[in-house]
Amino acid sequence: MAKLSQEDLLKAVEEMSVLQLSEFVKTLEEKFGVSAQAMVAQAPAAQAPAEAGEAVEEQTVFNVVIASGGANKIAVIKAVRELVPTLGLADAKALVDSAPKEVMTAVNKKTAEEAKAKLTEAGATVELK
Repeated sequence: MAKLSQEDLLKAVEEMSVLQLSEFVKTLEEKFGVSAQAMVAQAPAAQAPAEAGEAVEEQTVFNVVIASGGANKIAVIKAVRELVPTLGLADAKALVDSAPKEVMTAVNKKTAEEAKAKLTEAGATVELK
């Protein structure tokens, strides 16, 4: 098999439909055991444990994770699509079926709490990390 140059590969990707590209990304993730999600910078570890009386910083960035889709998966899928409008129906269903899975990454506390409430109301078990 002839090797493809980066330009040839980019040209092939440009010609793909969104659905084909989504399936291609999933295939790459499965084959190489990687994720196409954006990297989130981790806060550096504290130098020393917090002493009594010292203020502990409150977490400001959260990841919303569906731990379980629950019994009413259709409602959970609808809630996921409302929260992440870029996901299609098949992608939202796959996300809920493959729980535990991150729905939202690096969001503020208010957004994370609202997402957790919406998903919990739909019947999902949700964690904030």
